[in-house]
Amino acid sequence: MDNENLYESSENLNIERRVKINQMQRNVRRSQLGLKRLHAVLRFVLVCLLIFAAYKVYKLPQWYLNKNIFSSASNNTLKIIGNNITPTYRIISVLRQYPVPQRPIYLFDTKNIKKEIKKLPPVKEVYIKRLWFPARLEIMIVERRPILSISPAPDVAPIAFFAEGGKLIGREYLPLKNVNKTILVLTYGTKGDDYRNWDDVKIRKIENVVLAMEQFSGQTVEYIDMRNPKDIYIKIPEVNVRLGEMNHTAIARIRNISAILPKIKTMEKKIKYIDLRWEDTQYIKLED
Repeated sequence: MDNENLYESSENLNIERRVKINQMQRNVRRSQLGLKRLHAVLRFVLVCLLIFAAYKVYKLPQWYLNKNIFSSASNNTLKIIGNNITPTYRIISVLRQYPVPQRPIYLFDTKNIKKEIKKLPPVKEVYIKRLWFPARLEIMIVERRPILSISPAPDVAPIAFFAEGGKLIGREYLPLKNVNKTILVLTYGTKGDDYRNWDDVKIRKIENVVLAMEQFSGQTVEYIDMRNPKDIYIKIPEVNVRLGEMNHTAIARIRNISAILPKIKTMEKKIKYIDLRWEDTQYIKLED
């Protein structure tokens, strides 16, 4: 009998222990479920806060360009650099063709603006930076290198100039400022050699002839006179040089100047020009 009571007592203890264990497990599951729900609520709240914050940031005025940005270049939101030849007002006039975007600057497509600015004759390349906080634009202009200046006479201001690529640019972009010295070419644009028809090959030929003259004479060319394209003169400080035609022997004929220049320093009579029209024969022409 005692054994039976002891057995029953042991069974009751086991049952009570299992019940307590089951209750503890249920409590743990409830706690875990509660934590999961709390985490889900917190995540939802956090996502909502992030969306709200993103919306507020998106709506900040610092993302948007000033509505008067294209009115002038004298404001803090527009900077134009590199335009030594192209007047700023001409770039501004291009910008004014486009409405100021009513969207954040990082969504502002500048391809069309670049394309239109590149149509300006002196402009070779355009780079546009979109800067944030505050929204602003920085336009960098890369211009064509001026090579030749065109004038009808030495004492007349140039009426046009040629830039790299054989690009002829009119007087509306003159005078040239903050650029390297160009080669002054005297021409009327007549007598079968209209400068308006010159191409890049012609420009390079003239430039090479002038560079050769400077190299072999050791002097800076003041101008090249092409008013008669079949009888060209090149003026250097010390003397006038008669080159004749600018054909395939021109560079070879110019080389002879280095041997002739020392001779004129010993001459007492006034020199009219040095004649380099022939490759094998050169002479010094004196004033009558």
